[in-house]
Amino acid sequence: MAAPRRIRLGVSMIGMGYHLAAWRHPDASAGGNMELAHAVRVAQAAERGLLDMAFLADGVGIRFNDVPAGSLSRVCKNVQFEPLTLLSALAMVTSRVGLVATASTTYNEPYHVARKFASLDHISGGRAGWNVVTSATDMEAQNFGLDGAPPKGGRYDRAIEFVEVVKGLWESWEDDAFVRDKASGLNYDPAKVHVLNHEGAHFRVKGPLNVQRTPQGRPIIVQAGASDQGRELAAATADVIYAAAQTLEDARAYYQDVKGRMAKYGRDPGQLKIMPGIMAVPGRTRQEAEDSYAVLQELVQPVVGLGALANYLGDLSGHDLDGPVPEPANRRDHSRGQIFLDMARRGNLSIRQLYLSIAGGNGHRMVIGTPADIADAMEEWFHGGGADGFNLLPTWLPGGLDDVVDLVIPELQRRGLYRTAYEGRTLRENLGLAWPEHPAAAARRAHVATALGDAAQ
Repeated sequence: MAAPRRIRLGVSMIGMGYHLAAWRHPDASAGGNMELAHAVRVAQAAERGLLDMAFLADGVGIRFNDVPAGSLSRVCKNVQFEPLTLLSALAMVTSRVGLVATASTTYNEPYHVARKFASLDHISGGRAGWNVVTSATDMEAQNFGLDGAPPKGGRYDRAIEFVEVVKGLWESWEDDAFVRDKASGLNYDPAKVHVLNHEGAHFRVKGPLNVQRTPQGRPIIVQAGASDQGRELAAATADVIYAAAQTLEDARAYYQDVKGRMAKYGRDPGQLKIMPGIMAVPGRTRQEAEDSYAVLQELVQPVVGLGALANYLGDLSGHDLDGPVPEPANRRDHSRGQIFLDMARRGNLSIRQLYLSIAGGNGHRMVIGTPADIADAMEEWFHGGGADGFNLLPTWLPGGLDDVVDLVIPELQRRGLYRTAYEGRTLRENLGLAWPEHPAAAARRAHVATALGDAAQ
């Protein structure tokens, strides 16, 4: 009998939390984004809540312009640990929760990424995941000798080949390649090491990787592409998608579109988990939840709110804050900027109302209410064809995550929608994803099956 379908949960542990004013919360450590103890608390809270993964978004530089002037100095998302370094430390103080980090395909080389994530998978006992991004900001590009980000099409072409090379390097060694027989002196079986010899438009990589095959076969691949190119890359390669949607209709359309592209890559839709972001703000009563959120909303400075919009809709500081949101002259990010515009038009929001409405979820869905309210919202999307799970976006850390773990998780468990214990030790097992058989082993198995079939005739 097949195991019941259950909601998957991750947590975005960026900085001090997802709310623009997270670092100003009265109970927050203002410099927590550069404190290891803070990150340990967050990761251990995620594990206490039986979450599938802790997700560490990253950029190779400060990704925001100081627009309007003074906005950048009033937010905390300007410094953070290098993610692989941090997750290696967190692997030592956790045992089950998955550890996922961003690495750019634009400003790295495939061998570096393959080696680092394979190492993290071994260090963590099979809990590593790579969030594939192409890095779109000019600020990141300027740290690598460029004036601006490469064209989108070129970034995605490079990303497609990059992922192909990384996955190939992860297959350098078969699972049983290392015999390590002291008596005979044989360390590994030379027939079970595979040299990649990749030559493509962007990369020439010989291999093999100098890390053996990992505890979960290969690290999990996570993607967050909303564009057509991003969806195609996710359909071809991703195990998990971190999505963004405001309505069930939009979430369902995205879900069906991406999973509908998988067949041409020979993939089963069940082997891709789509997890939209959700900012869940629980309270024992609805009033308590609303009061909890209001504490942070009152700490949002107008220049910070305008700065959050500027990254996607351009500088709106010359407009009346209580007037309508104008059509942007220079939108920097089409998909997220369009979400913001749709929110403004749908709700007839002023500029001030729009930045306050995105101060928490940044365009992701937000649910403020009792544990039952939040569980209802998750269940609707889960059973309604819009999600396999959710990536939690706590208002502030660690308190916002603690609230979900203490209040919402028990309600989901009561409904039979969520695990009461981890199913396995690896991230792959806990996500319910199939073991990736090594291609060479699969080929040998197929050859034997064919031979036996011929012999039986």
